[in-house]
Amino acid sequence: MLDVRRLRILQHLAAYGTVAATAEALHLTAPAVSQHLAALEREAGTPVVEKHGRTLRLTAAGELLVAHAEIILAELAAAESGLAALRSGRCGIVRVTAFASAARTLLPPLWQRLADAPDLSVRLSVREPDEALDELRKRETDLALVHSYTVLPRGFPATFEQAVLLEEPVLLALHPDEADRLGLAAGQPADLSGLAHLPWLTPGQETSCYEMIQRACGAAGFVPDIRARSSDFAVLTALVGAGAGAALVPRMALGETSAPLSLHPLLRPVTRTVFTVSRAGTAGHPDLRGVLDLLHETAAAGLM
Repeated sequence: MLDVRRLRILQHLAAYGTVAATAEALHLTAPAVSQHLAALEREAGTPVVEKHGRTLRLTAAGELLVAHAEIILAELAAAESGLAALRSGRCGIVRVTAFASAARTLLPPLWQRLADAPDLSVRLSVREPDEALDELRKRETDLALVHSYTVLPRGFPATFEQAVLLEEPVLLALHPDEADRLGLAAGQPADLSGLAHLPWLTPGQETSCYEMIQRACGAAGFVPDIRARSSDFAVLTALVGAGAGAALVPRMALGETSAPLSLHPLLRPVTRTVFTVSRAGTAGHPDLRGVLDLLHETAAAGLM
């Protein structure tokens, strides 16, 4: 019979990549991790890891076991947390990792609504979507808020469960004087193919929003002439308001700004979809379910 503790070690090896990192994450020694892996191979009757240069990688059998281990361990964790809640008479802590604009707009209303659930609390970290999903895979967070674009779709592994939280348009932000020169009335759809001559303001190259802009402009037939980069959309909209250039901004990322802006949907719409993502089997846990319900209620009510 397979030992669940050893399945947990194999799952961590898949997430962290090396025996040393796995040992550190599990507070074990590297030789202990190697011994457990050897014992797991004896239980499985086939190799689960193989040497690849100076590192180890999963065999086909190892990948199969990790896929099942994700679900088994998630269910065990949910059962343990549920029992702990029953024993203590209270709920617990849910770790949430979100990208910046979701953290700014969705999490404050969530915190306010948690006032009616004093036995449930949230711990927040702000990360880009790929980093958030990596934290989820490594079990360093319980819930990830991530996004994808119609021009930049995102795939999810079978070990994750995801649900659409909201969909929002990407808007063209211009200085009102520039919009007038282009003959665009406020709110009028804009054709990107006629804007190749403009200077552009974009997020940093490390973000998926940057890649979205590259693809949207590429589909319109040009490479944007980038004059400034900042992963803070508040900086970008302030620069637009100063007449520095044009920007493509998801509606939720606009926030509250005093900068003079003329906002336009795109003639060829680009939509950003925001997902809630959890590990398979964990979404039914009462603590996580409570946070998910509050987030979906907040998004549906437009409270952000």
